[in-house]
Amino acid sequence: QVQLVESGGGLVQAGGSLRVSCAASGRTFSNYAMGWFRQAPGKEREFVAGISRFGESTYYVDSVKGRFTISRDNAKNTIYLQMSSLKPEDTAVYYCAARASFYNTITPSAGARQFAYWGQGTQVTVSS
Repeated sequence: QVQLVESGGGLVQAGGSLRVSCAASGRTFSNYAMGWFRQAPGKEREFVAGISRFGESTYYVDSVKGRFTISRDNAKNTIYLQMSSLKPEDTAVYYCAARASFYNTITPSAGARQFAYWGQGTQVTVSS
């Protein structure tokens, strides 16, 4: 079992940048491939980015490629999502998630069902 806590959300103007973090506790962090999802009001939860257990592979939804960067620091049990050139349509609650132990790849099209553990989310609001 792993516990996840997101932080760093807030209000930012369009074109600005923001970094959200997700701190993990409970088990060996490097056992888990990790992902970021987001959910806007009235919409389904959407895969945003993913990263393999040691950071050797990253995955992004097309709409954020070139603007968002996912990274992890296994020594700090933390993953990050650096968001740049933010748009109003990026407004959502951002969730981090962990796959079950030792799965190292992420299939973006498979979405949320491949993730076993979830944080409570952090709100990101981009004003126009």
